[in-house]
This record gives sequence, structure tokens and C-alpha cells, in this order.
Amino acid sequence: MSALSGKIALVTGASRGIGRAIARRLARDEAIVAVHYHSQADAANATVAEIVAAGGAAFAIQADLSVPGGATLLAKLFTAELTERYAAPGFDILVNNAGLSKRATIEDITEDDFELLLQTNLKSPFFLIKALLPHLRAGGRIVNISSMGTRAAYPAMAAYAPTKAGLEALTRLLAVHLGNREITVNSVAPGATATDMNEVARDPVASRAVADTIALGRVGQPTDIANVVAFLVSDDGGWVTGQQIDASGGQRL
Repeated sequence: MSALSGKIALVTGASRGIGRAIARRLARDEAIVAVHYHSQADAANATVAEIVAAGGAAFAIQADLSVPGGATLLAKLFTAELTERYAAPGFDILVNNAGLSKRATIEDITEDDFELLLQTNLKSPFFLIKALLPHLRAGGRIVNISSMGTRAAYPAMAAYAPTKAGLEALTRLLAVHLGNREITVNSVAPGATATDMNEVARDPVASRAVADTIALGRVGQPTDIANVVAFLVSDDGGWVTGQQIDASGGQRL
């Protein structure tokens, strides 16, 4: 029996990048995984197909978390799927990974930019958690994907970093609020990771300069982050809560 056998997980933004790696890893540990996506249906279905081909269980679910009400809709669709597919009264793991980034200093951020990042990166995780709390089983796990940009000063993250800092504050207070149900709540803060959102980290040449700022001498891969999440949602991670786990390979220490 694997670490997550019999568990049900929802991973937001799981059609690509870090979310996709998390979904695949949790499925490898025998969790049933709901692969959330916004617009990339083909990528989400491909992720599900890969999981199923490897002997796992997964299904795709669509919702737009960049708009008000998107999180509430996702919660409604997800719980309906659980009832229809598995007659399940609840679930066990929520990974809030979906997010948007915009590289710009404060001079170039508009109110619309800020509102979009705030909605996607903080308000939607907040209201998704709120909507799903009645369905999250005792002993469940919540993991919020943040950014090491909350501890290091990156002027070009003028709007992005504050939204992630808010998510970390939410993580800490929920850890206390939900502790009596033995639910752990943690955040994971990736550094430079080779994903679609970070073109520099994916570029073989440009990434060398970034690697010079990282103690372990390379940029991260999505699987590096997925491995940390897998620990936090497992039984072995059950005594860790209210923490920000820096998963940057020691970037800008």
C-alpha cells in the first residue's frame, strides 16, 4: 500500500508545470487526483491520461479562478464529481497551486493587473478553502503554493509577491483554526523553477546566471516541488503545520 492509498486530492492549476508534477506524484502514491484546469483542456486530459496509463486514478475538472465566484463553482463541481464517481462523502488533500504572475515594478502595475493577481493568487484559494472545509475529512491536508519572492526583494514582483505573502498569512492562521480537526496547513515556496511561467529558468543559457544565485547550483524542476508537497500530505508530514517550506534549492540565501 502506497503513502496515499485511498486518499482523494484536488490540485488546482494541474494541467502543466508544478501543478502537473504534483498531480502525477500524488497519483503515483495512489491518491485519486482531480486535475483542475482553466483553459488548457488538452493538457489537463493528457495529464489524466498519463496518470491512468501508469495505473493511477484521475479526472479533469474545469473552472476559472481568475474571476469572482470561480472558486465556489470549482468546489461545487468537485464535490458533485466525488458523489457521482466515488459516492465519496469527502476528500483528503487540497493543493492550491493555480496562480498568475506578472513581472512589473510598481510604476507599471495597473489596478486591473493587481485585482487579477489578487483574485487568482489569494481570493480564489481563500474561498475555495472556505467552500470545501465542510467536505475535508479530519486529518486532511492543505498545501498552498507560494513563492520565495515573499522573502527576497524582487522589485519586478510588485503585485505578485504581496498576493503570495497574503496566502502565507492565511496558511498560518488556518493551521491554528483547523488544528482541532488534525488538518495540517502549510505553504511551499518554490524558487526559480523551469516552468512555462518562468522562461528564464527554462532557457539553457539564461538559467546559468540564475543558478549562480542558488546554493545547489541549478534551477528547480517541477518534480522537486512535487516531492516536497508529497511529503507534507503524507502521514510522515503530519506533525508539520503552519509552516512556509522554502523549496528553492537555497536561492539567494
